[in-house]
Amino acid sequence: MTPAEIRSTVSSVLDSTPVLDIHTHTFAPWFGALGLWGIDELLTYHYLEAELFRSRDVTPEAYWSLGKREQADLIWETLFVRNAPISEATRGVVAVLKAFNLPADAENLNEARAFFSARRIDEHVDAVFALAGVSQVVMTNDPLDPAEAPCWQQPGNDPRFLAALRLDRILNRFDAHWEVLQAQGYAVERGGGGRTVSEIRRFLSDWVGRMRPRYMAVSLPDTFLFPEDSLRSRLLAEAVLPSCRENGIPMALMIGVRYQVNPRVRLAGDAVGRADLRSVENLCRDFPDNRFLVTVLSRENQHELCVYARKFANLMPFGCWWFLNNPSIVSEITRERIEMLGASFIPQHSDARILEQVIYKWRFSRRVIAAALSDAYVLLESDGRTVTREAIRRDVERMMRANFEKWTGCAAS
Repeated sequence: MTPAEIRSTVSSVLDSTPVLDIHTHTFAPWFGALGLWGIDELLTYHYLEAELFRSRDVTPEAYWSLGKREQADLIWETLFVRNAPISEATRGVVAVLKAFNLPADAENLNEARAFFSARRIDEHVDAVFALAGVSQVVMTNDPLDPAEAPCWQQPGNDPRFLAALRLDRILNRFDAHWEVLQAQGYAVERGGGGRTVSEIRRFLSDWVGRMRPRYMAVSLPDTFLFPEDSLRSRLLAEAVLPSCRENGIPMALMIGVRYQVNPRVRLAGDAVGRADLRSVENLCRDFPDNRFLVTVLSRENQHELCVYARKFANLMPFGCWWFLNNPSIVSEITRERIEMLGASFIPQHSDARILEQVIYKWRFSRRVIAAALSDAYVLLESDGRTVTREAIRRDVERMMRANFEKWTGCAAS
């Protein structure tokens, strides 16, 4: 194929391959109000809130005193009417509006609000997934969240939404949540003594049976170390990783957050720090029978992660997380991974918090991934290997869904 034919074929195959989005903060319709969608939620996403505070003389305290509609109106007026929406997050809102044939340059939100208020959520999910080219998404599910836990008493059955068992409250904030475990009937102790480890394993087994999660997961600070003399390290080694092995599911480590460097702006107040990835080395080496999904938040950690993936077959790098989800950085990371790992990684996840975000996040990501893959195939052809549509289709299928399905030990259905 010529370079132009290669680029056309890669784009065509990527556009026609349904994505399995392995990490989101979306919820199935049966979770009710926990699932966020619609124009007001899109506009009050914390990325846009952070831009608002840079672009208008309004304090966070004054902003938080407003209702949701007033907040959305303020952000629309500031970032979309008074300014051109050229940032990644604001362009995303524009892309969503265009996808639904709504005006992206209106003076107010009346038409957009009327459109979304008339939608039925089940049908809307189908439309959103079709526009995004997504077949399934993995949720983030925390059994210690007081708003979420009751939803699992009589769970729904929506094959579009898969579960992931989130462990942040157990591994990072056990002191603040051990009593919740006690209230659920688990004989844990605040300092981790007594039967705490075995009871957490029982808790995890119970919730794996209830949720059928594709993996367990935890978000970790840039200061994360393993091993270390801490309750988190002990619970990870003695409770969580044995439970993952017993249930045949991976452990996802999302490393590099600096929590609440500016608490005034709430969700927008977290930052990024470079982590010591020798902890990943220690985990992969000391627990060879565990499978790890790993993403790191710092740009400076990306090359190390690729190197470790070459050394440990039980390590799967995935996605360009949070602050990395910008085209220039996604391009750099994806190209580096292709050069070092071939197709043996998962290039992206949306991290969508609002349902409609999967539309723009996957449209934007496909463009970048297509360019990186196309360049790799053009080089391969010029070096003497014929590139075929079937080879491209096979690699794209691996990267966009099959690698994850294999890593989780079962087809996602």
